[in-house]
Amino acid sequence: MLLISFSREGWEQWGLDYEPLIPERMPILIDDDLRFEDESGPRATVVANTWLRELPINKVPAWRSWWAYARALLAWLEFLQRYGVDPYGDREELRAALGGLAEYRLAGPLKERWDVETWNQRVNAMSRFYGWCVDNEHCMNVPFTYSWARRFTETGGPREVRRNNASIRRAQRHVTMKYLEEEFAELFVNALAGLGPDGMPSGFRGRMLGRNAAVATFVLSAGLRAQEFTYLLRYEVPGLPPRRTPIPVPLPLSRAVTKGKKARESWVMYDALARMHQYLDLDREIAASRGLYVPGRGPGLEVRDPDWEGGHVDGLRRAWRLVLPDERLRLVDEAGCSPLVALQSTGVPFTDWDTVFRRTSRRIRRDFEPRFPIVSAHTLRHTMAMATLKRLTQGYYEQAARLVLDTDEDAALALYLTRTEPLLVLRDILGHSSVLTTELYVRRLDVRRIYREAYLRQGRAAGLASPAEEAEAAAEFTDEEDL
Repeated sequence: MLLISFSREGWEQWGLDYEPLIPERMPILIDDDLRFEDESGPRATVVANTWLRELPINKVPAWRSWWAYARALLAWLEFLQRYGVDPYGDREELRAALGGLAEYRLAGPLKERWDVETWNQRVNAMSRFYGWCVDNEHCMNVPFTYSWARRFTETGGPREVRRNNASIRRAQRHVTMKYLEEEFAELFVNALAGLGPDGMPSGFRGRMLGRNAAVATFVLSAGLRAQEFTYLLRYEVPGLPPRRTPIPVPLPLSRAVTKGKKARESWVMYDALARMHQYLDLDREIAASRGLYVPGRGPGLEVRDPDWEGGHVDGLRRAWRLVLPDERLRLVDEAGCSPLVALQSTGVPFTDWDTVFRRTSRRIRRDFEPRFPIVSAHTLRHTMAMATLKRLTQGYYEQAARLVLDTDEDAALALYLTRTEPLLVLRDILGHSSVLTTELYVRRLDVRRIYREAYLRQGRAAGLASPAEEAEAAAEFTDEEDL
């Protein structure tokens, strides 16, 4: 079975009266004989492709997510095809096939084996597909069974949630390294810049080291997702304040590149912003001057009179919030250069951050620290979340301690605590729709340590914590960690 990417390019020569409505980059499944039907009727891929094409209107707008779902279906349909099982047929046969798939992918040949995260991702995609099939009367049977559990929402009310019993329970994620401690984050940025743990040149000779270090520092400060910083335009980078300030600089993010197409505002610290501007003014200027940029995918889009909010794109004024990632790759400014922040040494836009982060992580393991994790863009986002929560929590308890000393009134303290809760601030920075999402997010990281340390530090500093009270507080956290 084949998995191909749809492209409208050259559709005028296909003998069609109108341009196809299939989205660009939409994954398409097709059997090896390149047929969608035979004497028995439509093949199984026809229903699968219909579901894939409806993903954009079923809360899955990102093309990378389409491909994640398509790969899950490809593995499932190929497995069923091998054993002659109808994917829309008898439930007992489907359940037997699901058991066979589990044995093959979790305990089978090493090169075919999936880890737990991949298995759960594929199973959840298949579950979503079969739910759609039942709703649209393409089949009556599904290979999964479900159980129900109760989860409490942020308002305190219980909510029933469904769990797929084919998914595998994992250890609590806060016991694994999902973010970088301060010294590891510094080591990572130094390695990206070609420096050793001591900040001195390590002898590594790579390309665009200033770019790599500047972007990673920017992401560690702002908590951007991969798509948000990969397609960031230099016009969207905030200006550098005239003097150094401890106050974060607001960073509006365009809904064209954010998850779920929801505009949000993050922030970036002065030092990280200064490093970014140093890259923009030096390394990037040199790269941009090495030749005119010719977009490789589609015609170029000329940009004139740009500012932080928008510019004239092919003669029409357009806000950056409306310019999608694919279109951003085709933008060409008045000097004939791409306006994307990250450029290769040849002036071509750079997008392969996963490779840079992975290779740098492995180099750190080899040369400096064997315990260093493999870093991804989301690792940097997690790191920013934990560092920000730590700063917010420290300030939170410090202000609360001052308020208690100044007023000694529970009412005043309660008012402060309800209006400056760190999770509410972090919710807005990360772009979560609910503080419950943020709470569930940080619970997967080592958040208990941050609250414990901040609580004890500020209590001691304000003279509010006696040894007995510290012991009581420590016991509270110990009880939680034993759960």
